[in-house]
Amino acid sequence: MAKWTPKHEAPEPLEGPVVATITGGTIGWFALFLIQLPFYGWFDDHGHLWWLWTCLAGGGLGLIGIWYVRKRDAALKRAAELRSTSAE
Repeated sequence: MAKWTPKHEAPEPLEGPVVATITGGTIGWFALFLIQLPFYGWFDDHGHLWWLWTCLAGGGLGLIGIWYVRKRDAALKRAAELRSTSAE
């Protein structure tokens, strides 16, 4: 097991515009769904109907992701505010 032991500490996680990234991805999934919707018959005839439902599922999961990252962002801001008020 010694060869699997890390030799250094893991770097700090990168923080970025998480809410905007997830929102943009969700909009992208829903846009792809709406763009493909007029071609429903073609997708059904060629056995590619799963493409359409994959885009819809991506949009739906993106909505859950938006809810999650907004709650996470709010919790991080509350924790930072508590730390700053307790340090004073």
